[in-house]
Formats: sequence, structure tokens, C-alpha cells
Amino acid sequence: MKIKPVIICGGAGTRLWPQSKNNLPKQFINFGGWTLFEKTLQRIKSSTFDYPIISTNLTYLNLVRKYLLKCKIKKFKIILEPSKKNTAPAILTSALLKEIPHDQSMIFFSADHLIKKKDRFNKSIISNKKYLNENNIFIFGIKPTSPSSEYGYFLTKKISKSINKVDKFIEKPNINKAKKIIKKNGYWNSGMFFARKDSILNNFKKYQPQIFKLCNDAVNKSIIHKNVYHLNKHSFKKLKEKSFDYAILEKSKNINGIKLNIPWSDLGSWKEISNIFNKNKSKYFRKSNVFYRPWGKYINLYSGNGFLVKELVLNPMSSISLQKHKHRSEHWTITSGKPIITINKKKFFKNINETAFIPKGAIHRVENPFKKPVKIMEIQTGAILKETDIIRYQDVYGRVK
Repeated sequence: MKIKPVIICGGAGTRLWPQSKNNLPKQFINFGGWTLFEKTLQRIKSSTFDYPIISTNLTYLNLVRKYLLKCKIKKFKIILEPSKKNTAPAILTSALLKEIPHDQSMIFFSADHLIKKKDRFNKSIISNKKYLNENNIFIFGIKPTSPSSEYGYFLTKKISKSINKVDKFIEKPNINKAKKIIKKNGYWNSGMFFARKDSILNNFKKYQPQIFKLCNDAVNKSIIHKNVYHLNKHSFKKLKEKSFDYAILEKSKNINGIKLNIPWSDLGSWKEISNIFNKNKSKYFRKSNVFYRPWGKYINLYSGNGFLVKELVLNPMSSISLQKHKHRSEHWTITSGKPIITINKKKFFKNINETAFIPKGAIHRVENPFKKPVKIMEIQTGAILKETDIIRYQDVYGRVK
């Protein structure tokens, strides 16, 4: 029996505000000719997987259909939630569909993850399928590339040659605590889950009977139009918002970890977006998009809907003007050098891989006092992303009007 993929696609991804909004969440943002939802759909187009179930809401329905068509996925089911209730109801209502056999393996993906090494990822799914039973749940962990407070972690203990039982969950620790967790061989909690249908139902019956009852009612009383399930509003609105982690994972004694060492990101911050474009600069580079200035140059890499990605290169012993923008904010990630950054009345150094946020209207400057170039990945967000939106206050090159 093939594995049933479920794509959770109802969140707004507000960490990327203002680009990610309720009507255009992170999974549908165009990041240089691709979206995260497309990447997720492409990942399940293999003989390993059955046709997908997409859990979303009415606001995103047309976008979901658009990308299903674009990815040439003809068979699918869509579950429409009347309101956002977090991941626990989304996972349970998907598992409650009567067409899914009780012993079918199900894998739950977020719609907004970027996963590379797809073959290695799928191999780990196939190799662990045989260990699924009517009670256990497997969670995918990612080997950390650095200490991060953006993700939750989990620790495991080995109970057999092939099974790592989750011993403890840690919710988004500070950097110092994250370093200690990594030393203990902790893994990032990816938010991807693998279980049989009967295990999902059994765990909810045991640990969240009220959620089970209301979700079961919402599915049984749903209106089905073609391949879309409109969940019953009356039952669904009685549910409280609750994540799958809090509802089940932190209560069940049968949670196992699948440890992965693959490139992975949920692209939850502008720093991560910057890193993606920085690693793929050659793909987006055009000579016509290089613009020289007295302080160095900038290269426009990609222009999206309401955002612009560029690389700034400051020559040694140079600085941009003290300036502000009326219509845009800027997210900076340092990729080379050690610049001095001014934002309003604050002045500070930044090191490689550190970030700075320049709000719209903030008076700012970046200086390079050293003998090596400074490189910065800049992401602009706003209504007007043009060079005309610069008001200069000071400039060593005489450009203040």
C-alpha cells in the first residue's frame, strides 16, 4: 500500500511579514520562479506516494488549485477548514476521511518547507515504514547546521538498532541553550510526521477525546463537492486552537525520531531567504543588473511581488550615504566583512551571518572601515522599490541635494 501524503497548507507564515500576509502566505510567495508549495507538490510526485490530501481554507483554495494544475497533479482531495485551528485538527480531520484504510501509512508535510536531497529523504521514509504500528508516531528531525532559536528541538534515546525514541521536546530555546542541546545530539523538530491512520485516531481518542469528537462530527457532517470536503462549521468552530505537538506528541509515550542530515529550511526569516539567494547567485546574476556607485556596487538578483533581493558590495574604506526611505524597509544579512551600521541614533558592528533590520523611515548608513570588501544580502520590502526612494542627509561623495 502506498503512503498517503497530507499537506498542511492553512498557515500565514507571519514571520515573513509584511511580505507574507493572510491573503498571500509564505508557501505561495514567488522566490525567484518557484514557491514552497510547488516544491512540496513536486516532492510527492513519486511511486512512493498515493494521491495527496491538502488541508487548507477557502481563502487559499484558488491558489491550491492553481499549483495542483501547474504541477500536473490530477487526483487529489482538498479539506477546507472553516477557520484556523492550528495543526492538531488539520491532521486529525485528514486522517478521519473514510476512504483511507485504517492501516494505511500517512505522512504529514508542511506546505512551506524547502527540502533538498529528495531521494535520501524518500529513502528514510520507505525504510521506516515497516516500523509503524497502531500506536506509534515518527517525527522527522533535522541535524542542526548551527544553534538557532527559530526551531524547536528533540532529544532521543536508542531503544533498538533501528528505533530512536524521543526522550524530550524543547520549544525554541535561546542560543546558549541551543548550543547545549546540539552537544547532546539534539535535532531540530521539522514539524513533519509519519504514522498509520489508526495510530493517529487512537492517540487522539486517548489524549484529546474532545478534539476527536468535534473533528469526527465536522468530517461526518461535511459537504462534499467533487473532490473538496467543506468541514461542518458548527462543529469545527467549537474547537480550540491547538498544535499537534502540544495535543499529542508531548503526551504520547510512543514517539520516535527519524534523524536526517539533509539541507532543510522552513524559510521562516529573511535571513534564510538571503542565504538561499546568496548560495544561488550565479543562477540569478545578469551583467545588466550590476550598478556601480562611488562606494562600490550593487547587483539586483531577483524582483518579486513587493520585494527585491540585491547584493551590496562596499569597497574598502567606503560608506553609503546617511539616508532613509519613505516606502520600503530593508533586511540585511552580512555575508563578508565587518561593517559598521547606523540605524537612527544607534551605531554598531555586525559580523558575518548576522542581520540588521531597517524599518521604513529609519535613518541609516553602512560603513566599511577595513581593507577588505563588505558584502551584504539586502531584501527590500514595500510598495515602491526604486532608487528614487532615497532621502540623503550626509554623503562623503557630495550627493546630498
